[in-house]
Amino acid sequence: MKIIILGAGQVGGTLAENLANEQNDITVIDTDQVRLRELADRIDIKTVYGHGSYPQVMRDAGADDADMLVAVTNSDETNMVACQIAYTLFRTPTKISRIRSNAYLKQPELFKNDAFPIDVLISPEQVVTNYISRLLQYPGALQVLDFADERVQLVAVKAYYGGPLVGQAIHTLKDHLPNIDARVAAVFRRNKAIEPTGDTVIEADDEVFFVAARAHIKKVMNELRRAEDSYKRVMIAGGGNIGYRLAKTLEKDYKMKLIEHDEERARYLSENLTSTVVLLGSATDKALLEEENIENTDVFCALTNDDEVNIMSSLLAKRLGARKVMTLINKAAYVDLVQGGMIDVAISPQQATIGSLLTHVRRGDVVNVHSLRRGAAEAIEAIAHGDSHSSKVVGRRIKDISLPPGTTIGAIVRGEEVIMATSDVVVESNDHVILFVMNKRHISDVERLFQVGLGFF
Repeated sequence: MKIIILGAGQVGGTLAENLANEQNDITVIDTDQVRLRELADRIDIKTVYGHGSYPQVMRDAGADDADMLVAVTNSDETNMVACQIAYTLFRTPTKISRIRSNAYLKQPELFKNDAFPIDVLISPEQVVTNYISRLLQYPGALQVLDFADERVQLVAVKAYYGGPLVGQAIHTLKDHLPNIDARVAAVFRRNKAIEPTGDTVIEADDEVFFVAARAHIKKVMNELRRAEDSYKRVMIAGGGNIGYRLAKTLEKDYKMKLIEHDEERARYLSENLTSTVVLLGSATDKALLEEENIENTDVFCALTNDDEVNIMSSLLAKRLGARKVMTLINKAAYVDLVQGGMIDVAISPQQATIGSLLTHVRRGDVVNVHSLRRGAAEAIEAIAHGDSHSSKVVGRRIKDISLPPGTTIGAIVRGEEVIMATSDVVVESNDHVILFVMNKRHISDVERLFQVGLGFF
């Protein structure tokens, strides 16, 4: 595909990297020449210097025959105008825009062809808020992802000594939980992917990804680690867009405290939040954290705009007795550095957002893409179409489908029914197939599996 990306920031850069590795023709537009040079030195893309919403700049970037525009600059207005120009002057088929401000998001009628013709809206702040909310529902989870309208979830957990399944082969999961269907989709051991078979033995410290119906997730988690009490008290550091949205989402279910260092912003937060206690001060202030009984806090979420403040405040909160700490980190290099040490969950906004962007780039009928392990692997939900003549998957048993190396089918959703993917299950037309792809080089092979041959038309 020929794709133009507006904005070479964290999201734009990460997206360009992901897509360029998959043989797409990528052009990135930005007003920061240094950033463009860095990107061009690292990955095989074209760069154009200039203001992304100017028609001539877009023309120079190849907008005349582009398949897609992805506008992810830091300015909502630039993104919206760029989509308008792409539609009016270049008839670009797909226009994706990042919109951060709630003032726009509250008015969905703005994003229609007769106003601003945007096909897909991405709000990174909302994506991250949803991501953290799901993690809080499942104490101990490292990642929780929804598929097929939340009927199925893929959950990553770290296996601990004392978990009933630790030290046992995967096939014994059925003996432990006879009435529950679940499937281990992948295991990462010492940062290396292992393709699981029934005889694979789960070891302590393995990162285990499993698929199950939503109602069964907690029971399966308890097999891999000791059961944890539900979270009740949550403290947020940083009252920016993400901190505010998260507090607003959670305050009806949890006891919330929010620390904000800017007095004017703190006043705004206290006026607009119902039951959240807003504290004016620094998240790295030891005396403040002790005064607010950090040792009784179940989860400390560091969500400021500053990675260093987030990391230091998280380490301090953990040392002072917070049960779990979740830390928002923008710099990719930091994420691998801190996750799994004293910081329980490192959240990368780019990786959380990238999935929703990739969904619209994938060929075949792909309705969901989630980036896993900082982009090393992907979980995909694809819909099977056609019949046994026109499709490479429909009418075939799972064991007869030639899946690319390192790819497993975790589950199939057929209407309301969730079917775990055993080797004899036959894929039918309109099934939602949930796949786990451990090597991103094989993404295009997976897409081709779900593309329908000409016989279908």
